[in-house]
Amino acid sequence: MQNTLIKNARIVNEGKVVESDVLIKGQRIEKIARSISASPTDHIVDAKGLYLLPGMIDDQVHFREPGLTHKGNIFSESRAAVAGGITSFMEMPNVSPSTTTIEALEHKFGLASQNSFANYSFYLALPKTT
Repeated sequence: MQNTLIKNARIVNEGKVVESDVLIKGQRIEKIARSISASPTDHIVDAKGLYLLPGMIDDQVHFREPGLTHKGNIFSESRAAVAGGITSFMEMPNVSPSTTTIEALEHKFGLASQNSFANYSFYLALPKTT
């Protein structure tokens, strides 16, 4: 498997911006340092002048699945989220029918396990009482 070496990135983390290199092996960050020597097989990305941010969490999304998928679904909306730097989302329960039972919540987790590009979680709504 080829490693990826990001060179000269402006890394934003914990209130600081530091120019550094990042070595990625597989799907894991292996090393972050001011200067990392490349191996002949590394895929090198020159990030000079670019910012590298940690993945963002969106804790209030409305993906509309099930019931309102003409507006969006877990597949389409998580793909858009990842393209914008979101790596985790938490979806609100205002779908049709509302997510008010453990069974409905488990169904949503099943949908996401097959269709989501990002890490996910879901809110459970309180059922209406009469």
